[in-house]
Amino acid sequence: MPVTPLPALRAALPRHARLIGLDPGSKTIGIALSDVLLMLASPYAALPRGKLAPTAAEIRRIAEKEGAGGLVCGLPLGLDGSFGPAAQAAKDWAMAVSDATGLPVALWDERLSSSAVNRMMIEADLTRAKRAKAVDAAAAAYMLQSALDATRSGPL
Repeated sequence: MPVTPLPALRAALPRHARLIGLDPGSKTIGIALSDVLLMLASPYAALPRGKLAPTAAEIRRIAEKEGAGGLVCGLPLGLDGSFGPAAQAAKDWAMAVSDATGLPVALWDERLSSSAVNRMMIEADLTRAKRAKAVDAAAAAYMLQSALDATRSGPL
């Protein structure tokens, strides 16, 4: 499936359908889930990065269980906003997951999301071990929340 602009993806969702946020890292994929009103993103899980078919099957299972109608995948642009090899790899992966799950996908700039989440966790005095377990799903939630906030219509 082609990448869909996020406002169009939101508009096309069935009533009360959620969005799944994906933060694909080199070793782990962070997963977040929106609420049915598309106002709040929450960390959901982290999957080990592996072969596409089992990963997509697990994402599809989560979508069916939680009533999700679309995916928002983090796009790691360069600090200057450039679209480099990492962004191309993330886009290709997102399109492949979209094809495998049958869910539409939008891309969202996720620059520094993991850094911001790590900083918040350090300020909250979480141990390194606890941060390592939670950072991927929290970074996905941070990215998804940013996307939801930027595309929300009407008064906050």
